[in-house]
Amino acid sequence: MVAAWKAGEATSKNIDLTTRAAVIKGDGVTKTFAGTVVALEDASFSIAKSAFVSLVGPSGCGKSTLLRLVAGLLPLSKGTLSVHNKPVNRPRRDVGMMFQKATLLDWRTAVENVLLPTEIAGGVTTADRKRAIDLLHLVGLKDFEFSFPTQLSGGMQQRVALARLLQTGADVLLLDEPFGALDEFTRERLNLELLRIVGDIGATTLFVTHNIGEAIFLADQVMVMTPRPGRLARIVKVPFERPREISLMQSVEFNRLVAEVREILGSHL
Repeated sequence: MVAAWKAGEATSKNIDLTTRAAVIKGDGVTKTFAGTVVALEDASFSIAKSAFVSLVGPSGCGKSTLLRLVAGLLPLSKGTLSVHNKPVNRPRRDVGMMFQKATLLDWRTAVENVLLPTEIAGGVTTADRKRAIDLLHLVGLKDFEFSFPTQLSGGMQQRVALARLLQTGADVLLLDEPFGALDEFTRERLNLELLRIVGDIGATTLFVTHNIGEAIFLADQVMVMTPRPGRLARIVKVPFERPREISLMQSVEFNRLVAEVREILGSHL
């Protein structure tokens, strides 16, 4: 597993995804509910090591379903899906997931919430506790380690949830609109923090959002989905080097990509 504070190879200016082994692979991925409702149909894709991939599309197109399939929380109806060349058929310790709501336990402090996965896995050591505190510092919560969720803002609670995700040691991170409920300013700050952290640890990241600008700003590639039944319409390559600054979103090339993704989405409505 990847140590959460260890710098990874993804800190270089630009990631050449063509030279990297695939970490997540799907071939004809299909999910049907109740035998008749097709949420996701015939999706095929390959996500390289340390890549950050955004997933955009209209509500109900299967974005969250795809994340849950990769996480092993739902069974496939058809097709094949693998992580690290192993078929996905159950939740795995090398795959972690974060949701839109922080879902912290109100009676536990920030560090105790971060340590929850470790407790469930079999017990907390002194090293585990130190790591949890280090992770809270990493996400910008120094001096808030022993605060309760009710003492933290929404953005701070999401930082705790991110630290809890990293505490698992997973090197595949699945994020389902984790900052969607936050104000724009807080969201931008957390996006920058997320880019820094996943770059430092070299994580392979799949990020769901409805915001096209956010998808492009964060990602190396954007997977554009059609309305239900969700199909993969196109994978758009994002050419910008890292690290990135918010000012990038004002550039001509950035807005050209936003228009391209919007056109792809519009052509399938």
